[in-house]
Amino acid sequence: MRKIAKEKLGALLAAVGRDKPLYIPALDASGQARFTRWHEGLEMARALNTVRSAKDFFFPQTENLVDFKVKGKQIEIIDPRSEQEDFVLFGVRACDARSFEILDKVFLADPVDTYYQSRREHGTVVTLACTQPEETCFCSAFGIDAAAPEGDAQVWMDEEYLYLSARTQKGDKFLESVRALAEDGGEDAVQRQQEETRRVMAKTPLAGLNLEGFDGEHLNPLFDSEKWAELSQACLGCGTCTFVCPTCQCYDIRDFDTGDGVRRFRCWDSCMYSDFTKMAHGNPRLTQVERFRQRFMHKLVYFPANNDGQYGCVGCGRCLSKCPISMNIVKVAKELSKEVR
Repeated sequence: MRKIAKEKLGALLAAVGRDKPLYIPALDASGQARFTRWHEGLEMARALNTVRSAKDFFFPQTENLVDFKVKGKQIEIIDPRSEQEDFVLFGVRACDARSFEILDKVFLADPVDTYYQSRREHGTVVTLACTQPEETCFCSAFGIDAAAPEGDAQVWMDEEYLYLSARTQKGDKFLESVRALAEDGGEDAVQRQQEETRRVMAKTPLAGLNLEGFDGEHLNPLFDSEKWAELSQACLGCGTCTFVCPTCQCYDIRDFDTGDGVRRFRCWDSCMYSDFTKMAHGNPRLTQVERFRQRFMHKLVYFPANNDGQYGCVGCGRCLSKCPISMNIVKVAKELSKEVR
């Protein structure tokens, strides 16, 4: 393990940002934390988490897939992708780091999504351990340790030092890039911080969330529950929960006439929308109740049933804080748990 004096944080960011694009959580004009490309003078936000997750860097909200040029009966197919450059995400929290594992299971399974794959190969994820989790955090319910985040390299921070450790070859390269600023040591300080963070996490309001029974074996009683109608009654179908979620992976593909050709692009979609999965014959989910049920059944039942028990949620708490009617996955889980116990 290596440590760097906290007063050298700016120098650390400069050392990394000089060689390749570096993105850190920083406050925008509205005072909200967002991942922003580092430049001289940009300060890292103290916020626990960003408004939107780091998912955007690997699965962007909109993305051009292919262009078509038509001349008479001739069609030219153009791949708009340019060579990806290496980049670093610094300050990713444990919940978002786990979300990449979930997205990998979707986009890196056969057939591999090469657009996503390229970004993952070129991106280095440097995580930052939490010390003061918010009341909306419940990552521990999914086996995530906020005090020991995953990623290519890990960082812990206290009032005096940053402590760094590598987990992958990418992480080794990251540590090598700041070697001149670092010295050995920090294991004891990190252990003390981890113990304190875990103690605090255990006292958060949602630390005891029990997900027992949310699995493929209980699919039918959960799917057929009469509680869905009541739970979804106030849902606006706005899709906010899906757009701030670090693990949602649904998208739509559309063609746009540019005037001298056609551009095919994909963009995020939401199972909460009335035209989601709409086909020539119509929509298989005609009511908000059905669409509401789809979202939470996928996170809590369908995904773990098909992925060795791993849930499609990481407990980041964004949907808890952003839903305009205060409906979220925790309320749904607590209410439906009565059906399987």
